[in-house]
Amino acid sequence: MHKTSIISNRQMLLFIVAVGCLFSSFSQRSARENKHQITGYAQGTTYQITYFSPSALIQKSSVDSLLAVIDSSMSIYKPYSLISQFNKSEEGLALDADFCAVMKKALQISEETGGLFDVTVAPLVEAWGFGHTAIAHYPDSSEIASIKQCVGFKQLELRDNFLHKAKPCIQVDVNGIAQGYSVDKVAAYLENRGVESFIVEIGGELRIQGEKEDGSAMKIGIEGPSGNEEEPAIRHIVALNQGAITTSGNYRKFKKNGSQKISHLIDPRTGFPLDNELISVTLYAPDATTADGYDNAIMAMNLEDALHFVSARPALEAYIIYQDKQGNVLDTMTNGFKQLLVDGR
Repeated sequence: MHKTSIISNRQMLLFIVAVGCLFSSFSQRSARENKHQITGYAQGTTYQITYFSPSALIQKSSVDSLLAVIDSSMSIYKPYSLISQFNKSEEGLALDADFCAVMKKALQISEETGGLFDVTVAPLVEAWGFGHTAIAHYPDSSEIASIKQCVGFKQLELRDNFLHKAKPCIQVDVNGIAQGYSVDKVAAYLENRGVESFIVEIGGELRIQGEKEDGSAMKIGIEGPSGNEEEPAIRHIVALNQGAITTSGNYRKFKKNGSQKISHLIDPRTGFPLDNELISVTLYAPDATTADGYDNAIMAMNLEDALHFVSARPALEAYIIYQDKQGNVLDTMTNGFKQLLVDGR
């Protein structure tokens, strides 16, 4: 599943270096525990799992099956999926446990962010040319107004496991949160199998559990733009032994209309691409579902509001790259995120 919510096809200016910085952190573990790696392709992206145990407890086929079940529930690209059935329905549909859990969290985040996160935004994403089909022209205000009649999370209602929609034209796309949910599902599977130390990464979204042999935390390199804004460079290194880190950004995915850049991040309230100072948001949270859902919404805020929003939620910490009025690329972070930094980097 590709990434959409406020956005379509998440492209990260700031992204986590999963290979190297992360996985080398296990190199000093006890010989009694062996390093096991599983890599694959799912949900339109790659995944990598590294875990330690005396013997191989996890099979790739089991991980693939778990992710396939989630796809069968929430992939908009599979015509037989539950989400595709919902989108074709007149009034709604009963959801399975995975879809229901994701929608419950998504609607909560939508309420908290005043609609900055909205799983009904897909028609707007399509209209701006970031969806399935090419467009002949960019929409004008009247076209956006027409499309917005079929957009809005308040036109959804989850009663028990039944998701109601106010109009037949309402469609949902949960890819702005479902990848984080997938990371958490794989992490839970590892824990249920008795794995105590692991890293789960799907499309750059991370969930970490456990420590190195010496008891120190695992290290994660976080990249951002270099001076020429072409090739990224590691801007900071953080260390942690549990939790999740996800990123949302608008640097690499955009279109051009003359000299104007059209971001793939769409504000569901206005119907137009975002045009604010934020370039990228990296969030730390206890779980990947939470981090993944909120990072999209925070990208639509201005810098002051973004920092205030995160600071008001003890479970979240943020690192933000932004552009000032002079065009300089700068960064800032919450105090809690600063505490995750290694040697002040």
